[in-house]
Parts: sequence; structure tokens; C-alpha cells
Amino acid sequence: MKQEFLLPDLGEGLTEAEIVQWLVAEGDTVTLNQTLAEVETAKAIVELPSPHAGVIASLHAAAGDVVLVGAPLVGFEIEGQEAPESAAPAAGAAAAEVEEGSGPNLVGYGAAPSSGRPQRRARRASAGTVAATTVTADVDVRVAAPHDDIAVVPAPPVRGERPRSTPPVRAYAKGLGIDLVLVAAELGDRVITRADVDAYRERLVQRGEGAVAEAPSASAAAAAPVRRTTGERAITRIPIRGVRKHTAEAMVQSAFTAPHVTTFHTVDVTATSELIASLRATAKPEAPRIGVLTVVAKAVCLALAAFPGLNSRWDGDAGEIVQQHFVDLGIAAATERGLIVPIIRDAERMPLGELAAAVADLTRTARSGKTPPADLIGGTFSLTNIGVFGIDAGTPILPPGQTGILALGAVRRLPWEHKGEIALRDVMTLSLSFDHRIVDGAEGAQFLKAVADVLQEPGRAMLLG
Repeated sequence: MKQEFLLPDLGEGLTEAEIVQWLVAEGDTVTLNQTLAEVETAKAIVELPSPHAGVIASLHAAAGDVVLVGAPLVGFEIEGQEAPESAAPAAGAAAAEVEEGSGPNLVGYGAAPSSGRPQRRARRASAGTVAATTVTADVDVRVAAPHDDIAVVPAPPVRGERPRSTPPVRAYAKGLGIDLVLVAAELGDRVITRADVDAYRERLVQRGEGAVAEAPSASAAAAAPVRRTTGERAITRIPIRGVRKHTAEAMVQSAFTAPHVTTFHTVDVTATSELIASLRATAKPEAPRIGVLTVVAKAVCLALAAFPGLNSRWDGDAGEIVQQHFVDLGIAAATERGLIVPIIRDAERMPLGELAAAVADLTRTARSGKTPPADLIGGTFSLTNIGVFGIDAGTPILPPGQTGILALGAVRRLPWEHKGEIALRDVMTLSLSFDHRIVDGAEGAQFLKAVADVLQEPGRAMLLG
């Protein structure tokens, strides 16, 4: 029988997802939980598992399409089930069938379908149909004379409607110097995918019809900016989507909801630098690499226990300040897709080595674009390391729902007062932004001083632990 798979809710409150690439095609036989596609939400790239074992009957969206949660995504033909009375059940009936079925309990699976399914305008049987007929005839000639070296060159299509494809595919083809009208001439009247463009490119190379540009990466094609020229002045339009769109919305919400205050403190971290060097010198090769970010993270976890206001959240609806006696530590990560803040759960329980491993794993996953949406929500305090960009200080914006965020500046070797004399020391500036509704200036300053004291004299961690 035919079973429709609706796009599930892939995270907290996410309403849509973009198809990055399909890993299956119509006619493929798939197993339960086999990955069907990679989809990009406002938070991460997610692998979408199959809720059924069967044959792919239809794909309702192409790579690059944005699909709303609850809209039909994949049609399955499943053996061993009775066919429905109606060959084309209504969307609402399909949703009810999903809810009552025995398929896997995916989040959001069975949501009522919406009108957000990508809509395609009706096509006229024109250039693509004519070209497809020509290609078929040429193939027949090759079959009749298999030993002759006959190049299949479709007749130039009549220029009419724009070939059916998505903006990312059009940008991808443009980067390769490929005319999609010619691709459509070989494919006929259907949506052109990235794979179709790649296949056409290979055919061009095999025919020796000139050089073709190297294929850009999938992420570059998906977010390809469009450069336009008006007269002698050029502009570039970059689509606002995915992580960039989510970050913009979150930062605006935070900036105009929580009254931000930022305070700075420059501290001598020479002792921390020496501690890190000593730990690295004695560490086993397979041990996680401990750096200044890890030490600051540990110092923050210890200081938050002494100053719980920085680890609280504002509950306006209940009229309460909620103190959280655990630390879900956010680590801001700059990726090709934009800024995200993955979370290390229960960071306060981790010794320094385990915390270093968690930071390394978090960073590696974030840069690959594979951070699960669930790992991007619910943080209680965040760190951002702007020092890796050579920056000394800044005024970071709070992630929504959090009360504090600490920015680490660059560690610089500077002349500094030390034991009554001037000496070259490792110096770093800390920048703390906090929500002034919850934290007063005095508490914010005391918290920042407690973190700085641990960095200046790591032994002080004994007093906070």
C-alpha cells in the first residue's frame, strides 16, 4: 500500500527544513531507519531516518526546497499491507492513518499536512518534450549501430519557460558554466537536481566538449550569493536562511528583552599558561588537549556555584527567578553556516580532562554541521572565545533565556606589574555580559573577579570547589 511520510518536527519549535540532499531515489528499496536525506533546519543539518521499510514511490521535494513541518515528504510502497479503499486518500486521512499506525514514534510524525508543500506551476509541453523526443531517437540510432561512434547531441531546445530547478541548483549550474536549458533537453519535463547537473557535466567531459569548472561544495552551492550589476555598481544578495536566520531572530529577541550590562576585567593568566604547558607535557598522546578555554570553563562552573544568579533564568509568566543548580554550558562555535552555541550538559560534574574532551567533541561536531537540534537548546550560561580571532574584548549578546555570557580575549605577552616590578606576563581580558533584571552590578563584578582569580592563581579553585 502507499504510505506518506510527513516532515517531522526536528527540534523545539522548528517549523520548516530545507532539503540539502537526497540519499535515496524513486524506486529504491529502503530499510527501517535508513537515512533518506540530509535536511537543514534553523539550527543544524540533520539526517532523516526512514520510518518504514519498503520502496520509495515518490519524493515530494527536490534538493534546495524548503518544506514545512507536517507536509508530505516521501511516499512509500509497503508490502504486506492491504491497499486503502481510495487510491488517493485525502491529506487529512493520511495524517490520521499515520497517527494510528505502528510506525516509529518520530517527533512530529503525523502532524496535519499543510499547504507548505513546494508548489510547481503547470508546464506546457514545449521545449523539454521536443528535446526528449530527439534524444530518444538518437539513442535508438546508437542501439541500431552499436559499433559506430555516434555522439548523442540533442537538438537545441526552443527557448521558452525556465527549466524546472531550485535556486541552489541554478546557482550550482551557473558556477559550472552549464546551461540548464541544455540539461532539460536531455531529461525532459521534470525537476533538474544537482545530481542531474553532475551527470550532464560528466557527459560533457567524456565528449571532450571543452573545460568545465570544478564543482563547488554542497554547502557553497546551497548558500550561493547572487551578484547583480546595475550600471557600473555591483551588489551581492545573500539569502537569509538556516543558522543565519535563526541567529538573527534570537539576537534581536535577546537584545530587546533582557537589559544587557557588560563589564570587563584584564587579568594576568601566566600561571594558567604554565599549568596548561605542564599538563600537556605530561599528558598521554591520546589524552584530550587542554587549552585556556577548558580552564576558563572549569573556573566558570566553580564560580557559578558561588554566584547562582548568573546561572538563573527570568520567568516573567510565573513572576519568578529560577535558579538552576546545574550547569549546561554553551560554547559558541563559528562554523561555515554561521554562529551556533552547542551545550555541554552537567558541565559542573566534569573533571578538567573530561571537560576538555567534551569541548573538543562539541567543536568538531559543530564544524561538521552535525550538531543535533536538542544539543542547541537549554543552556544556562555560555562562553565565547573571541581571542582566537585576535580580539581583546567585546560586548557579547546573551543567548535567549540565559543570564550570563563570558567572552575570552586573546592571551597577549605584555609588560605587567608583577611582585612590585615590571615583567613580561601573559595577559587576557574577560568580558562578561549579564541580564540586569536578575544580576546587580556588584554580583556581576564579584563573579567575574572569582573567575579571574582562578586564572591568575589556579590553586584558588580549591576554595571554590
